[in-house]
Amino acid sequence: MQNNAASDDSRSWLLPAAAIALGITGLRVLLLAFNRTDLFVDEAQYWLWGQEMALGYYSKPPLIGWVIRASTELGGSDAPFWVRLPAPLFHGVTGLILGAIAAPRYGRAAAVWVVASYVTLPMVVLGSLLISTDTIMVPFLTLALGAWLRGLDRGGSVVWAAVAGAALGLAFLAKYAAIYYLLCAGLAALVLWHGRPGSRVALAGLVAFAVVISPNVWWNLTNGLSTVEHTLDNADWVRDPGTRAHLNFAGLAEFLANQFVVFGPVLFAALVWLVARFRHNPADRKLLLLFSLPIVTVVCVQALLSRAYPNWAATAYIAGTLAVVPWLLNWHTRWLRLSMGIHLFLAVLLPVASVWGTGWRVGPDANFLLERYVGRTEMTREILDRADALGVAAIVADDRDVLADLFYGGRGASVPIYARPVLGRAPNHYVLKYPLPATVEGEVLYVTKKDTPRVDDCEAREMDRIAPETGVYAQRPQRLFVLPADCLAAR
Repeated sequence: MQNNAASDDSRSWLLPAAAIALGITGLRVLLLAFNRTDLFVDEAQYWLWGQEMALGYYSKPPLIGWVIRASTELGGSDAPFWVRLPAPLFHGVTGLILGAIAAPRYGRAAAVWVVASYVTLPMVVLGSLLISTDTIMVPFLTLALGAWLRGLDRGGSVVWAAVAGAALGLAFLAKYAAIYYLLCAGLAALVLWHGRPGSRVALAGLVAFAVVISPNVWWNLTNGLSTVEHTLDNADWVRDPGTRAHLNFAGLAEFLANQFVVFGPVLFAALVWLVARFRHNPADRKLLLLFSLPIVTVVCVQALLSRAYPNWAATAYIAGTLAVVPWLLNWHTRWLRLSMGIHLFLAVLLPVASVWGTGWRVGPDANFLLERYVGRTEMTREILDRADALGVAAIVADDRDVLADLFYGGRGASVPIYARPVLGRAPNHYVLKYPLPATVEGEVLYVTKKDTPRVDDCEAREMDRIAPETGVYAQRPQRLFVLPADCLAAR
């Protein structure tokens, strides 16, 4: 429900909010140019997807690959900067969309604080350093929420519902977690009278959503439901609840504790407080909470029955920011300022660490703080140099991380790179799309962390063992074997 008083005070929010969003985003882009971390395994895989430009991929819908391809084409380079550049830009745009939603409802000051709070959220700080499906999803998800709320403010609008459905479809093409918003809208319609758009309006939104996602649905149907199968792998208890589902209270506690980091300690505590006092909230805040609470609840169930990563509830904090920040501004300004202070500290620390802190350690005998993001380029270079020196016909690997690094770091290499084929369903994108062809003849360089390669009736000569002292592969050295290509056929 739109607050008319707030609407009168909402016209001058854009200039200060844009200054904050553009200033922070500009600084992030500048520091990103000097970022010294390697692409993480997921980032490298998303880059590869962008080279293929399909309607879907093994584990995710296609939008992130398309966005990365557009960025690298624009920059004329596949360097990590251009792969990651959309991240800070997408988050900056998301913050401004949130401000546009907040301004007519809560006024100028609230809109500015919403923008400032969002662009400095811990999950956004990290998400601006790396390219991820969450980052590509959130501006479209925010646009969908804003359009849906605008339609409800007007008592139900077919046009705004169609805009919301189309935007939600684009969010879905970035990450399937966008589907949560259909659950939230349905629940809001059941609980709140002003959350009911009417059947004609709801149908318009659903039709627009279905039209936008139809290419990816078609791709899944013609590719063995690959992405759907991977999604079920993540929620592994769904396949066999009798044996796989178990009560993981420690996992639930860990997930909830991580939400204080993802959303920020003050903001998440405030969100929990508002949810606990749900009945005492005004109607507009109740509606926003119903676009946040169900998402956290669903992922909590997943964490309890199996496992859940901290970012799996990120979609909850779009509406969560709109619900919490204006409330804190009105009633607990000091806590909001404390929250901003914590977020600004992290907003400075993490980008600085990516430039100057790749050698930082948590303790004197501990691993690097950014260990998972360093050492990948060096490992790839060693493997490629060894393959060139040996004159092998191809490089074959059986580890997804190694394959991701080789495909990205070895782009343009003279030696082709393949995954070791397996029988049955492919365990990753590389095995699905790039298995070693039966047509390859001669000897290949096989990269594996196993002490001995599992091959029958074949002689494998160990050529080297790469065991770096630091970086992501310090705890997982790789062995290099030379053997005939047909020894690695799927068995």
